[in-house]
Amino acid sequence: MPRLTISKTPKCYVGGKFIRSESGRTFPLHDATGAFFAHVPQCTRKDVRNAVEVAARAGAGWAARSAYNRGQILYRLAEMLEPRTKELVEALKLNGLPSAAAKAEVVATIDRVVHYAGWADKYEQLLGNVNPVASPHFNFTVTEPMGVIGIVAPDDSPLLGLLTCILPAITAGNSVVVITAETAPYPAIALGEMLATSDLPGGVVNLLTGFRQEMVPTLATHAHLRAIGGVVDSADRKILEIGAAESVKRVKVLNAVPPLDWYAGDGPQASLYAIQDFLEYKTTWHPVGA
Repeated sequence: MPRLTISKTPKCYVGGKFIRSESGRTFPLHDATGAFFAHVPQCTRKDVRNAVEVAARAGAGWAARSAYNRGQILYRLAEMLEPRTKELVEALKLNGLPSAAAKAEVVATIDRVVHYAGWADKYEQLLGNVNPVASPHFNFTVTEPMGVIGIVAPDDSPLLGLLTCILPAITAGNSVVVITAETAPYPAIALGEMLATSDLPGGVVNLLTGFRQEMVPTLATHAHLRAIGGVVDSADRKILEIGAAESVKRVKVLNAVPPLDWYAGDGPQASLYAIQDFLEYKTTWHPVGA
């Protein structure tokens, strides 16, 4: 009798482990032809809360690492993605993206990881400062990570957009809880498998698949999240801003993903300010003289 192919069971990547949704629910994922491909975990509000707890435990260790070491780990992630380019291309083609466009998105994604790896030990020199003050004090400002950041990934460019939203936050030393692309979740599932074999500590990046309408309100109101970023439409933006106001968290969302041809625009400069969006500042006054 002919052998049946063993198909993959997609799972979410949370805390360095592969998990099913807390409720056990799934939703069907179809390929570009409309054929059934897999059942994807349909995460819930409880999954969001669990992921925030995991990210909080992992965040302190990640923030305590040197900026140079964080840069090394991000560069190692790019090294892990490069030899699996074909797999990522196939994940993007699942939603009907042509091969050439899928390859271009994967290449741009890897380059973007390398770009942020380079920023890891440099942004402090540009964003920190020694402040002249009219008093006998030495005054300086340094940056610090905020903590746990909530991210809403876009449906367009489900790999490039996903990492474009994640990278500024983790480069700054934060951990993240991510609601992945609703209509194209498979690239995030593939990315999770690559994160698991990278040097990035488990819990720094947590990827949840499912429906925005179920998870975005919880992301907005969760008191332990310090900021929210990503790419959202006007309806989700309103939900995030109203919910975030209750716990006074920062909301830094975009209307669209930065383009593939990043270096033709202001991408390299904008990346510094994207990192800045997920930093806090501490100013120290040190007495000088008598």
